[in-house]
Amino acid sequence: MSSGVLLSARDISVRFGGVLAVNKVSFDVHRGEVFTLIGPNGAGKTTVFNLISRIYTPTSGSIEYDGTPLLAHAPHEIAQLGIARTFQNIELFEHATVLQNLLIGRHVHRETGFWSQLFFTRATRDAEVRARHKAEEVIELLELQKHRDSLVAGLPYGVRKVVELARALCTEPKLLLLDEPSSGLNVEETDDMAFWIRDIRDELGVTVLMVEHDMALVSKVSDRVLAMNQGEVLALGSPSEVQSHPGVVEAYLGSAGDVESLRRKAA
Repeated sequence: MSSGVLLSARDISVRFGGVLAVNKVSFDVHRGEVFTLIGPNGAGKTTVFNLISRIYTPTSGSIEYDGTPLLAHAPHEIAQLGIARTFQNIELFEHATVLQNLLIGRHVHRETGFWSQLFFTRATRDAEVRARHKAEEVIELLELQKHRDSLVAGLPYGVRKVVELARALCTEPKLLLLDEPSSGLNVEETDDMAFWIRDIRDELGVTVLMVEHDMALVSKVSDRVLAMNQGEVLALGSPSEVQSHPGVVEAYLGSAGDVESLRRKAA
């Protein structure tokens, strides 16, 4: 894992009306690491993702990506900067094939202009070949060969999750944002997802920022973990350090008194 910082958030806050959804959250994501945000529902994790994706603009604070102010960029420029994202609710073109969905992910690397594409010039044909080559590399990495020409609408949910991951990888990101990658997956599919996340980091050199509830997956793949609750930072450290932090235990299970009360009721 490189010691260089790829993404830096400083005192970011966002307010929706009278609700302070994120309150002065700060963290750094180092190049080549898997950094995971955890916390109960409503903790503010996905809101932080939306701030980095520029879907939301923070009320205060700053975000730097690769040494430049991220907030100076419009949402449609984020993919071109090298940031890709998956969503908790799958966002694919259901009536297109797997390959077509992946090629859409290559659009950010468009190399030719309108007239060249209109007349399908040699430069456009060469660019199409390069795009197809990259898509095939991702298909092989994620073992999607048998689904290449299948319509997304006919695929099982677990395969669709992998296709969305594949499309994000086709943008050739430096930073990959994974929002609940194991959501809706069975145990075997979750194990596969853990394997692919490690491969994405180790083989492709992509830095991963993840929101996840499955603590087994978090422990398997994460270098560092940031725990949040009610929009604030609770703890930051290794998976084992964060899981044993008293504030994190209380956020998930309640106070020691609450736990003892539950034990008495169970008895």
